[in-house]
Amino acid sequence: MSVNPPLSEALFQHIWKCRLFRQDSLVAITGEAVQIISPGTQNHHSGPDFIAARIRIDGILWAGPVELHLRSSDWYRHGHAGNEQYRHIILHVVYVHDLPEGIGGHIRCLELQPYISNLLLERYEELRRTAAFVPCSAHAGRVSRLIWTGWQERLLAGRWERRWQELMHWLSLNGFNWEETCYWSLARSYGAPVNARPFLQLAQSLPYTVLQWHYDRPLAAEALLFGQAGMLEGPFTDVYPLQLQQEYGQLRQRHQLEPMTVHQWNWLRMRPSAFPAMRIASFAALIQQRRQLFSRILEVKNIRELEQLFFVPPSPYWRTHYRFGRSVRHTRQPGRQALHTVLINSVLPLLHLYGQQRESAYFQELALSLLQQLPAENNHITRAWKKLGIVQENALASQGLLELKQYYCEQMRCLECAVGTRILGG
Repeated sequence: MSVNPPLSEALFQHIWKCRLFRQDSLVAITGEAVQIISPGTQNHHSGPDFIAARIRIDGILWAGPVELHLRSSDWYRHGHAGNEQYRHIILHVVYVHDLPEGIGGHIRCLELQPYISNLLLERYEELRRTAAFVPCSAHAGRVSRLIWTGWQERLLAGRWERRWQELMHWLSLNGFNWEETCYWSLARSYGAPVNARPFLQLAQSLPYTVLQWHYDRPLAAEALLFGQAGMLEGPFTDVYPLQLQQEYGQLRQRHQLEPMTVHQWNWLRMRPSAFPAMRIASFAALIQQRRQLFSRILEVKNIRELEQLFFVPPSPYWRTHYRFGRSVRHTRQPGRQALHTVLINSVLPLLHLYGQQRESAYFQELALSLLQQLPAENNHITRAWKKLGIVQENALASQGLLELKQYYCEQMRCLECAVGTRILGG
C-alpha cells in the first residue's frame, strides 16, 4: 500500500500533543476502545516521542511512552523493532496504517487519520505555502488580543536573551566594565543597521578611558572617533576638519592608535541623517558631554529623564554638513525616532542585564517599564503588522513583532508560534 500523508511529522506530533482530533469513539486497529487521558510530555531527546502518557485501552488504564509515525511501517523503517528504548511502548499512534494484516500486531496501534479534520490540514498547507507578508496574514487579525499580548512578551524575552548573551561576552572581554560595554553597545546601535559592524569595530579600537581622559578638550571626542574611523585623511579646505585632523594627529601618537580604513563605511542608499559621519558626530557629542554614561543611566526614573540624558545635538559644523567638505543649507539631524531605536536596542537590554547580574529586581522592572513607555517602532515591518490589524501599544509589542517576523514567520515555524497554533486549532 503506497501512502503519502499530507502532513509533516512535526504537525502530526503537534496534533497529538494538543489533541487536535476528534476524541470520541477512538478505536485501535485491533478493535479495542481507546480513551486519551493524557497524551504525555513530548520527548526532544532519543527514545519515544512522548513519555508519561496515560491512556485507557479496552477499559484498562495504561501509563508509559507513546511513539508517533506517519505510517505504521515506519516502526520497522526507523529500526524500532528490537530496540530496548521502545520495548515498553503502550501505544503506536500513526496517521495511516499501512502494514499488512498480521504484521506488527504485538504493538497496539491507533490510526488517527479518520479523526483529524481536513480543515486543519488545509489551514496548515495554507500557512506553509502562502507568499504573503507572513504565513497567517489572512487569519492573524482574528486571533484574540490576549493571545497576541502574551506572545509578544515571550518573544521579547527571546529577543533580549540573544542580546544578553552577546553583552555577557563583551563583559567577559573587558573585565566586566559596564561603562565600556555600554559604550560598545551604544556605538553599534548608532551605526545600525547598515554600519553596525564598523561602528562596533570603531568603539573597540578606541578605549572608552581614552575618550574620558580628554573630556575637557572640546574637539577630542570627535577627533578621536573620526580619526579612528579613517575619515580624517583629507585633504580638507574647511577649518573644522583641519582642526580635527591636527588634534587626532597628536592624540594618535600619544595613545598609539591605529585607524580603520575608510572604505569599511557604507554611504549608499540611506538618508543623509543616517550617514556614518552624522552618526559619529552625534555619538561623539554624547560621549563628550555625558561622562560616565552608564552610571547616569542607572539614576534615571522615567523615560523623559532617559531621553534628556541622550538628547545631545552634534557640534555646530553638522548643522550645515552631512560629511566633511560638503555644505548644505540645513541638515536634518538624527531625531527622536533614531534616539528611541538606540534606547530600545542598546540601553534597555543592558539595564535589564545589569539588574540580573546584581540580583536587582528594581533595574529589571525599570528596563521593562521604560520599554513600555516608549512608542512602538515605525518601520516597514511594524507597518505591515499594523495593516493586518495587530495592535502595537508600545515598543515592547513592536519588538516582539520584529522577533516574530524574523525568527518565526520567515522560518515557517508556525507550529512553535502561539498565533500559528491558535489558528490551526480553530
